[in-house]
Amino acid sequence: MFNKILVANRGEIAVRIIRACREMGIQTVAVYSEADQNALHVDLADEAVCIGPAKAKDSYLNEKNIISATVLKKAEAIHPGFGFLAENSKFAEMCRECHITFIGPPPEVIEAMGDKARARKIMLEAGIPVIPGVNGLLEDYAHALRVADEIGYPLMIKAAAGGGGKGIRIVKSRDELQKAYDTARSEAEAAFGNDGVYMEKYLEQPRHIEFQILADQYGNVIHLGERDCSIQRCNQKIIEEAPSTVLTPELREKMGEAAVLAAKTVGYQNAGTVEFLVDKNGTFYFMEMNTRIQVEHPVTEMITGLDLVQEQIKIAAGQKLNLTQKDIKFKGHAVECRINAENPALGFRPSPGKVSVLLWPGGNGVRLDSALYHGYEVPSYYDSMLAKLITWGQNRDEALAKMRRALGELVIEGIDTNIDFLFEILNNANYIEGRFDTSFVSKEFNF
Repeated sequence: MFNKILVANRGEIAVRIIRACREMGIQTVAVYSEADQNALHVDLADEAVCIGPAKAKDSYLNEKNIISATVLKKAEAIHPGFGFLAENSKFAEMCRECHITFIGPPPEVIEAMGDKARARKIMLEAGIPVIPGVNGLLEDYAHALRVADEIGYPLMIKAAAGGGGKGIRIVKSRDELQKAYDTARSEAEAAFGNDGVYMEKYLEQPRHIEFQILADQYGNVIHLGERDCSIQRCNQKIIEEAPSTVLTPELREKMGEAAVLAAKTVGYQNAGTVEFLVDKNGTFYFMEMNTRIQVEHPVTEMITGLDLVQEQIKIAAGQKLNLTQKDIKFKGHAVECRINAENPALGFRPSPGKVSVLLWPGGNGVRLDSALYHGYEVPSYYDSMLAKLITWGQNRDEALAKMRRALGELVIEGIDTNIDFLFEILNNANYIEGRFDTSFVSKEFNF
């Protein structure tokens, strides 16, 4: 087992990793930008190193400075969390060359699955259902036009190197294609430094269902069930829950087997997520694989009793999985709400600033993952997520009741948040009855 791990991230996920390491008796090194010198993860870690100015490109994306900090503090491994360098195959390769363990899959797997068009082709060859579309990148607009006519409208143009909802355009008719194609390429280039795009059929009224997997270095792969991530705004998840209300035991088994096959096909190692879309007829299609821990991993932890970050660390240290698929049991229902510093009434405008009043909820079945504290100055340079509120109940109704109660206790003043908007969703009759899909927020709230 490692003696010391450097945490190459910030915010609640850095705090989450540091806590997991402390329980395992592993020392931690935090890295921070000049804007984060007073951040909670800096105080919680055993050691801390400033790696650059406030902007992410100069600090949390500064590969050389992070490697240097790891060597300086004699850490044997780096945990990248999510975002930033978590799915950067070049950085994972740099770690390998410097004899530092990257807590995640091998760089070859990150590269293969990071290219969404390539991942689609691999899954198709493995016999895993994929959404109808082009196999490979679109060469130019003329190629896009031919493919669009073949698969029919509506369709989606998606960035090959995409993630986080960037570089995606829905095209409803031939007249919209040119603008959507050009915009998707421009956005992809700006966000990922890669303007490659591909095209697939747009599924109407789908559910976004992802399966959590764990895979060790010896070919053992298991899944930990699904999470329903259909409540989204502009392809950004807002509320996640497990299990999904639309999966039958038979469909869950089939999708779990497909997720395990996907992982085995690419030689996956560590924790990862295989994402699917399920149409209104119950047919599922592979969408992408996320080669990292996910923001919403706590809901899986709540219904399985496992610590996924600790499992990541054990696998990276060379330990075999001590679980088989038969060992995984699901208990109850869990829901997660993302608490963001933003103003929904003003187009979800980010709201940095000082937290003047803070009161966290508690009680049975309530979990709160956050790096926020009273008096903290929320910087303007990074993602607006402040916290993840998770509740567990014996069933979905109980989990939702606890979430409403917990949100009612949560007080954050000095900045704007999306708490009231979350209340609106949780009290929506269609959401309560499980009648929703990925278009729910845009249909119900005109966002």
